[in-house]
Amino acid sequence: MVYKMTTPKDKFSGSDRNPTMATTPMLTFSPLSDIDRFFACSSTVALKVKGMRCGGCVANVEKQLMQQPGVTSAAVNLVTATAMVAYEPKTIQPQALADHLTQAGFPTEVLSSDLPITQSLLDVSESNSHTDVIFAFPHTDLILAIVFLLLSGVGHVQDWLGLSLHHVPGLHILHTMAWHWGLATLALIGPGRGIIRDGWQSLWRGNPTMNTLVGLGAVSSYVASVIAWRVPGLAWECFFDEPVMIIGFILLGRTLEQRARNKASQSLRSLIALQPALAQWVANPDRTDGVTIPVAQVQIGDWLRVLPGDKLPVDGVVVRGETFVTEAVLTGEARPIAKVPGDTVMAGSLNQASAITIQATACGNDTLLGQILTLVTQAQTRKAPIQRLADLIAGYFTYGVLVLAAVTIGFWWGLAPTLLGIAGGTAALLLGLKLGMAVLVVACPCALGLATPTAILVGTSLGAEQGLLIRGGDVLETLHRLTTVVFDKTGTLTWGKLTVQNSIPLANLDETELLQLAASLEQNYRHPIAQALLSEAKDKNITLLPITETESIPGLGIKAVWNEQVLRVGSLAWLAKEGLKAETLEDQNQQNLSVIGIGLDQKLIGLIALEDQLRSDAVQTLEKLKEIGLEIQVLTGDSETATQAILEPLNLKKTQIQTQLLPTEKVAWIEQQKAAGKVIAMVGDGTNDAPALAGADVGIALASGTDVALETAGIVLTHNRLADVVAAIKLSRATFSKIQQNLAWACGYNLIAIPVAAGVLLPVWQISLTPGLAAACMALSSISVVANALLLRKEYHRPQP
Repeated sequence: MVYKMTTPKDKFSGSDRNPTMATTPMLTFSPLSDIDRFFACSSTVALKVKGMRCGGCVANVEKQLMQQPGVTSAAVNLVTATAMVAYEPKTIQPQALADHLTQAGFPTEVLSSDLPITQSLLDVSESNSHTDVIFAFPHTDLILAIVFLLLSGVGHVQDWLGLSLHHVPGLHILHTMAWHWGLATLALIGPGRGIIRDGWQSLWRGNPTMNTLVGLGAVSSYVASVIAWRVPGLAWECFFDEPVMIIGFILLGRTLEQRARNKASQSLRSLIALQPALAQWVANPDRTDGVTIPVAQVQIGDWLRVLPGDKLPVDGVVVRGETFVTEAVLTGEARPIAKVPGDTVMAGSLNQASAITIQATACGNDTLLGQILTLVTQAQTRKAPIQRLADLIAGYFTYGVLVLAAVTIGFWWGLAPTLLGIAGGTAALLLGLKLGMAVLVVACPCALGLATPTAILVGTSLGAEQGLLIRGGDVLETLHRLTTVVFDKTGTLTWGKLTVQNSIPLANLDETELLQLAASLEQNYRHPIAQALLSEAKDKNITLLPITETESIPGLGIKAVWNEQVLRVGSLAWLAKEGLKAETLEDQNQQNLSVIGIGLDQKLIGLIALEDQLRSDAVQTLEKLKEIGLEIQVLTGDSETATQAILEPLNLKKTQIQTQLLPTEKVAWIEQQKAAGKVIAMVGDGTNDAPALAGADVGIALASGTDVALETAGIVLTHNRLADVVAAIKLSRATFSKIQQNLAWACGYNLIAIPVAAGVLLPVWQISLTPGLAAACMALSSISVVANALLLRKEYHRPQP
């Protein structure tokens, strides 16, 4: 899938597209503008990569991609079997990258650029649900492997139970060497053929994988058993059961692991399922008969008919009909919402009542649902520093295991007879071979590679279901170290829905003329003060005046030219610096009102008092943050008196509130705290907060905010609830805790299992691992990591608002 700034072609031939479209302000954000460098490149392609089995494969694929000319960055995810690659289109094309990876042993295809990301992800998700896209072996191989495994153990079970079945015709064959040789041969050339072939090809290319280790262990045990069988003089033990057990346990473990991975992506699939595949296109809004077309062919401006019980295919505006829709997943509002002509609707919402006709305003990846899915998907490519270290280790892991296996064989064959006094010669060689095989098979780079991405997939997908969009593993790791949460006031701790309470002319004009001048200056802006003034002007049917040469001074105000005079609207402190100061001012800050001034040339001509309300969940949110050990600070550009008055219910100390700060001063304060060793999260929603959000260790943006604020945030709260700040922090901490647990298990397992397989316990306690038992341990290790990540769904409980 390639993302470019292009104009989509009309794929619906013969259609009469409507050249006009409804324009309604809608909440949008752009997760493609990420802090990762590849999101800033001209083109990004998503590749579906098969054949990756461990962290070493991930490192190899990333290495192969980065060696290609024109590739500026690559991020590979083992769990989703995808690679996000930033490239220069003039230098290399996506298909060339896919072909290169295929030749390197990783069958790759480019996710179709004709489909929006929602549909492409659905295709990948469905394939994950029904087939093993990572290990690419048919289920018949697993069935055969299990059958061979059971048949090889029948004789042993019979002996263990003390049953004598020699009188049963034909059962004596179960104890013959030819029977076990036949089972081992069939296991290797049947269900094990893919593992052995892939392992050999990887070794031949100089990039050994987990299949290389497993294949070498299985083939070595088979060859050693054949030699022992055909050369009795060596007095070697035959262990034809070992290759059967290795193949059987490995394939069983991988199947169970894949099932667990599918469950890990359950939340993501539930979001993808909100996007319908088809839409009913109509030639004009008065028509009820339409043509069913793929959602990918819908374009902005199209009219679509949506029947009761159907999900809306795109974002749009209702142009005909009235209904109720459910937007619970997208907005957090559980109750059905009434929709009438002129109201906006979102893709993925459920139409519950009546048929409506909508006009598309955003399609495919540009819908709110598409952007959420894009953000969640790209979160899988952003690695935490701890994951980069794990991938680095995994990249060299298989080489190290091959060396350790060789050292194990050499030690027990050459040195152990002298140092430990055991029998030498061929007996020592056989012991060394068995222990070396166990080392090859017991080593588990897969667990190391799955430890982090599996937990991130579960955590970020679970968060997306609840309106908590976490941009990646780096955000999770930072939040784990969080010490301080900083809040903006307007639109964050308050609702940001300012209303005009009072207008005070200070010159020869009335309140209507004063409001007309102020609203005219703000007519091209979206911040809370502008919205309050424009709303008041609209309610009073005030005509806006033509304004030219508009200039915004961030955090202070706006100035422009009207009627050849300089018109200013902004804070009283800024106007005073500009030389506009009234002789007497009525201070209304003590009444929870924020006061702005209006100046014309060098004269202050009036004041307007605005009122805001504290969010209903603000008090509880701050109390819960304190309970989990976080410091609270408030940074605002408003006056101290007005700020103290409206924030009084929060019981904050004066030292916790910084007032009359410019955007640059907010950033400076945050940098000062960071220099003192604190880890800062900034919560905001407005354009003036964007620098502070970007400057903090983690930016948290409420979805009521502007595009810039959302793009600079590491976490986006789409349900616009302040209480979700607590939920996001707790989910992030719980997810990172799972990452730490998984990495501890993966590393601990290998640090213990490999030495035991190498025989360190053999001289004292006579304890060692057979290759078959080593395979079972390895399979269990991978499954344990994925299963532990899945526990996050049960262990994490969203805090009640």
